[in-house]
Amino acid sequence: MQQLLVPIYDFLGCETPNRWVEQAKQPDQLTALLIDHCNCELKAAQTAMLMIRKYAIDKSSSHLLKTWAKPYEDFVYQQDRNAHEFLARDSKKNDITSELVANKSLTNSTDLMSKMVRLIKEEFHHFEQVLQIMTARGIDYSNIRAGRYAKQLIIHMRTHEPLTLIDKLIIGAFIEARSCERFAKLAPHLDDELAKFYTSLLRSEARHFQDYLALAEDIAGEDISERIDYFRNKEMELILTEDSEFRFHSGLPPQ
Repeated sequence: MQQLLVPIYDFLGCETPNRWVEQAKQPDQLTALLIDHCNCELKAAQTAMLMIRKYAIDKSSSHLLKTWAKPYEDFVYQQDRNAHEFLARDSKKNDITSELVANKSLTNSTDLMSKMVRLIKEEFHHFEQVLQIMTARGIDYSNIRAGRYAKQLIIHMRTHEPLTLIDKLIIGAFIEARSCERFAKLAPHLDDELAKFYTSLLRSEARHFQDYLALAEDIAGEDISERIDYFRNKEMELILTEDSEFRFHSGLPPQ
């Protein structure tokens, strides 16, 4: 596991402070942590879908993505949701990714589409896994408000292409890298089931970070280390400053 984390620690500007870990491992924070984690997995899938729709697929394929996402979004946004029914459905029947057609407007569209499709599949699966754990523990899903983390990174994106896309991908790399780092930080403090689950997520989250970063570098076609440094500092600032709400990617809890 430590070998897997070396590139993560090299990429991030700082480790998660112990103050956040101390808060996160408290039993009374577990419900909030799992609910936010569940939401984060779905948000990651939705973000990747929006990226595919905007940059990578033919317009005729857009409805296929909507069809793929519909059961998840219906569950999240409806009031009378039933987790048992949702988890019992055959999710493979809704997988239409083999029918997607890449567009020609971006040289890297096929690579972007294939990497994001794999990411979406894994994030949807992780959403279901977290929901399964929550349901087994009697924790009801709720669509809680997201924290400031992703929003505060997004406001620094440049506003003209392809720079916007490059920034989106760099931000995606930081979000996935931080997720991976926090899974590793939390695992030793959780019960056996959650510790095993969070450890199992490390490999896929590490690959997501690498996929985002590789796409950003390929699409830029030039050195982007200065831009990576820029977002590294912004991300580190969010992690090391106080946050009013406890979330999976939040900063320091108030003292």
